[in-house]
Amino acid sequence: MEQITKRGLVAIVCNPTQAYVAPHGGSRPLLGTNPFAFGWPRPGKLPFVFDFATSAIARGDVELHEREGKQIPDGWGVDSQGQGCNDPRVVLEEGALLTFGEHKGTALSMMIELIAGPLIGDLMSYESSQHDDGKGALPYHGQVIIAIDPAFTAGNNFEKHLSRAETFFSLVESQGARLPSRRRYESREKSERYGIEVSENLYLELCSLLHD
Repeated sequence: MEQITKRGLVAIVCNPTQAYVAPHGGSRPLLGTNPFAFGWPRPGKLPFVFDFATSAIARGDVELHEREGKQIPDGWGVDSQGQGCNDPRVVLEEGALLTFGEHKGTALSMMIELIAGPLIGDLMSYESSQHDDGKGALPYHGQVIIAIDPAFTAGNNFEKHLSRAETFFSLVESQGARLPSRRRYESREKSERYGIEVSENLYLELCSLLHD
């Protein structure tokens, strides 16, 4: 996203994964976590970018709960019968994740399946899972990357229109709200300056992988 916005372009990116998520009202994995990302260039500033999964939570967060022996919150997943489930292992192995926002998240996820699947002649999430056939490999899917040049869409006064976006961002922050991309950049700067902290268990696990 940042590579595209550095060229002064607006970016929209999305892709399926494998079938990890049940549609709203369903009980079996059919949709992917289907991340969606957006980027907006800001002359002289870091771009406005965000990304999120269309599932209630990223699959990796459920895997972390399983690794740490923790229960997951209500609303993250269901068991094989479509009943709410707090056991991450059951959700991952027998049940399914849920979409965020119920039917709204399901609609967005289905849109991503279609435009990053059949529209470009590639696989949808359930087809990626069928292709994988239980091997546990990485998802095999397509990706849609849309780059929009505001100099073309907004006309000769595009720089003036981009400045209107800056007014909009200022109005958001003037209410005490946080731009979605701000914490990302603050965390990156902190990590680059001071490094990152990991738990001793994770450190020992990483060390063991180096020796395998």
